Amino acid sequence: MLLKDDEACSRRSWWWKERSFDEEIEHIKGPDGGALLPWLLMVIGPSADILKGDVAHPWVAGTGLVGFCVLYLATVRTAFHDRWRTGPVPFRLLCALAAVTLPLALVYGGNFVLLFVLVSLCVGCVSRSRRQLGLMLMPLSATAGVIASLHHEGFWGTASLAYGTFLSGLVVSVIITLFHAVKQLRETRQELARSAVAQERLRFSRDLHDLLGHTLSVIVVKAEAARRLAPRNMDAALVQVADIEGVGRQALTEIREAVTGYREGSLSTELDRARSALAAADIEVVVKESGPPLPPHTEALLGWVVREGVTNVVRHSGATRTTIELRTGDGRAHLEISDNGSPAAAARRAAAGGIAVRSRVGTGLRGLTERLAAAGGSLTHGPGQGGGFRVTAVLPVEDEAAR
Repeated sequence: MLLKDDEACSRRSWWWKERSFDEEIEHIKGPDGGALLPWLLMVIGPSADILKGDVAHPWVAGTGLVGFCVLYLATVRTAFHDRWRTGPVPFRLLCALAAVTLPLALVYGGNFVLLFVLVSLCVGCVSRSRRQLGLMLMPLSATAGVIASLHHEGFWGTASLAYGTFLSGLVVSVIITLFHAVKQLRETRQELARSAVAQERLRFSRDLHDLLGHTLSVIVVKAEAARRLAPRNMDAALVQVADIEGVGRQALTEIREAVTGYREGSLSTELDRARSALAAADIEVVVKESGPPLPPHTEALLGWVVREGVTNVVRHSGATRTTIELRTGDGRAHLEISDNGSPAAAARRAAAGGIAVRSRVGTGLRGLTERLAAAGGSLTHGPGQGGGFRVTAVLPVEDEAAR
């Protein structure tokens, strides 16, 4: 019994709970016109005039008042209906409503002039722009004021009616605009959330490809070297096996860092790994560096380029010599990785039991192009002038203090 009472209290008092602005936005629903229906109680005044016999031809006045109520309900409903609100139907109903209101107020006066306020509410629902709202509200308010003055309502009564008519439509239009703004805000937040998830998936898949592609290539190359060395020099083969163990442990660490999103590469570390991987694959490597030191962010991006470029050389080139050249100056860093490989050499390497395959352009280079483009740089790749393959990365070097 106590549990049921607690649940009932919780349901009854949910609106007292303190919510953040974000939570309030999620619970706000769009307008449906229901809040404008109680305003129809304003016809009680004209109805009382008809029942008391204060107007001439009460049956005509009653019929006109019933037609006004029907048109008011139809205008409000169609103004918020998904099917009709963007078409001409609400505007036509509004014109019919105004056409009924004008003779009723002009002939009978009294409480009938208050019907202009209800027409103004419908104007606020139907209008789709500030210009359209102003073009409809100003003549409507002026007409209400003129008719009120014709029935000797006095200056303050005339001014109050004209002001109330104008303000009613304006307030409704502002509230509807706010609801639409909240709806757009909610949709924008959802789109940003979806975009963030997509970007994170892309980052993770790109990092995982770069990490595993390079690491597995190095492990395979070193395993091949250990297999070749084992019959002749067991100590050298054990060194290669120890390197495989170290590469595997480092790969586990990097994958954990990639999953958490905190991995930052190091250019010097990647160059050392490149020397080791290329040496194990019997590929001569020449590294040239010139210029001032690079900021960590630029080094991390270039480290990814070295990793992917060397992986492609080991896996796809069949080369015997590779050059890695880094030049820094004039606010830009140029990194070029070139080799003397050829399709024929790659085919011979594959036939001999190596891991070379045909295509060098795949997910890795496309991912690197996106990385560098996001940082204001560029990546180009293709056959070199004297044969082989060349990958060139250009990045702006930003001042670390400014970053």
